[in-house]
Amino acid sequence: MSDLKYRHNVMNISSIETFANVKGGCSNNTRDVYFVRGLGEPQNINAILEKVDRQMELEMSQNRIKYKRLSKLPQLRNIDEANYYSSSYDQLLSGTGLLLKNITVGIPFQQTLSNAINIVVDEYKKNRNGVSTSILKNFTVKLLYWLDTTVSELFTQWNEKSSIKVISDNVVKEQEYLFYQMLTYLGCDVFLIQNRFDVEAASDMLRFSLEIKMGEKGISAIEPYVKKEPEKQQKKVVSPSDINAEQQNKKVIIPERPGRTKQVSSASVPKTNTMADITQQTSTIPIKASTSIKEEKSFEQLAQLASSVVLIAVHDMDGDIIGTGSGIMIGKNGFILTNNHVASGGRFYSVRIEDDEEVYTTTEVIKYNSITDLAVIRINRVLNPIPIYDGKKKLVRGQKVVAIGSPLGLFNSVSDGIISGFRNINDVDMIQFTAPISHGSSGGAVLNMYGEVIGISTAGIDSGQNINLAIGYENIRMFTTGFRS
Repeated sequence: MSDLKYRHNVMNISSIETFANVKGGCSNNTRDVYFVRGLGEPQNINAILEKVDRQMELEMSQNRIKYKRLSKLPQLRNIDEANYYSSSYDQLLSGTGLLLKNITVGIPFQQTLSNAINIVVDEYKKNRNGVSTSILKNFTVKLLYWLDTTVSELFTQWNEKSSIKVISDNVVKEQEYLFYQMLTYLGCDVFLIQNRFDVEAASDMLRFSLEIKMGEKGISAIEPYVKKEPEKQQKKVVSPSDINAEQQNKKVIIPERPGRTKQVSSASVPKTNTMADITQQTSTIPIKASTSIKEEKSFEQLAQLASSVVLIAVHDMDGDIIGTGSGIMIGKNGFILTNNHVASGGRFYSVRIEDDEEVYTTTEVIKYNSITDLAVIRINRVLNPIPIYDGKKKLVRGQKVVAIGSPLGLFNSVSDGIISGFRNINDVDMIQFTAPISHGSSGGAVLNMYGEVIGISTAGIDSGQNINLAIGYENIRMFTTGFRS
């Protein structure tokens, strides 16, 4: 879709690690992307990048993202290369088709690329008075050359919803900076590590990238990306003589079974058990009741789980509260699940926990999805998460539920109701339930009678009575993989 709109930096990025975890959504003909300049040098910057590289490799192996880390863009010195990409420029300009050496260019990608190039070329012209046509052509030829020779693998089987991450460091020239800006209009999230110096470009040009301070100006050389190959385990060759020796030296100890009453014989030689003896011995083994059967909780017991549901205040750049919502503890290492519409638009968040007087502030939005309306934020505190329902038994209409949230800022209100239906709204499966909720309940927990999260409150229909909707556990489990504990 050539008319797709790109929206930059809708969430605050505070670090390289946050950048690695956040995922831009694509809905309502709008694609969310990130373009960040990290100034200065955090401690152990190369160790941080090593950790991020390994995380990205894992996600690539699961076909969840595409990732590239660059150190320096190459110079176009070969005359044959220059002529080839000059011809590609003419093709792009005429709209007759585009040939690149390493990227198979379909019509959707060509249209998107053409729009991306036009945007950065206009930006280049605006900040350079009296730029000639030949200079603009040379700049565009560079863009095509860099695209085809440094990041071509990112655009294999490309589509506008692909999650693509690019990290580079110490970009100097404005043409190089504009190349990375162009990548964001192809759906890439880009992080520029400027630990030694910032980009030499006009401030008006730099406004498209979010500037964050990671530390003081540093001198460390950023180590290049090296893909870690999986370690191969060597098989030990065992000879028959080794096996015989091992069997001869092996001492077998059979542990006593738990719960069995130990019988001590008065005879020095073990006697052969008769059927009566066996019957007598088995009668001494206690039979334990099964502990695998879940028991329903009372409403009073379910209400105690409110200590794992939080109140989230959303702040703007001036620190003013612009909205409130709820969240569910899902990981002991500070991970909280909420709605994307609660987290979106905030510059930072403050989190309150029941029976804890401290207010926890954070800028970390680890992950979000605007389609399923889910987001994960993180605070610096050990949490007590609520388990997510495993789905072994299908939910049914009439099933009792309890909702916990903070409607209108009333911290951790508890209400009960039933599942009244199952709906599909905008291609997202929803649970309709009757437990009363109000504005501010968004992001709260919808529990079954076993104290498991079956949904997260996401919307209510004001014109209807007790017509409330929740994102179901299926989407929650998929979205929170890797965060739950």
